[in-house]
Amino acid sequence: MMQKLFISQPMKGKTEEEIKREREDALKFAKEVLQEDVELIDSYIAGDPPKNADMALWCLGRSLAMMSEADIVCFAKGWDEARGCKIEHACAVAYGKPYFADCGEEMEISIPGVETE
Repeated sequence: MMQKLFISQPMKGKTEEEIKREREDALKFAKEVLQEDVELIDSYIAGDPPKNADMALWCLGRSLAMMSEADIVCFAKGWDEARGCKIEHACAVAYGKPYFADCGEEMEISIPGVETE
C-alpha cells in the first residue's frame, strides 16, 4: 500500500505557481529519500476562510487536520523560517509522526528504517 505524504512548506508571499513548483521539488525530494512512490495529500488551500477568521490560523488548522492523515511528513526547504511550518514540525515531533526535513545543507530525519547517507 502506498504511503500518504504531507508536505509542509512556507507559502507566505509566494504565488500559487511558486508554491506548486516548490511542492513538485519537495515531492521529488521525498521520493529520493524514501526510495519509493508516495501518494501526495493535496494540502494547498485555495479557498477563503470564513468571514472574520484569521487566515493564517484557519489554514494552519486545516493543514494539521490533513497532516493527521499522513503516514509521513516532508518539511520543505525554508520550513524552519515559517511559523506555521514550525508549529506543524512541533506537532509531528510531539505526536510521533514519521517525518524528514530539508534543512539546506543537512537533513533531519525521523522515520524508522530510513537513514541519511
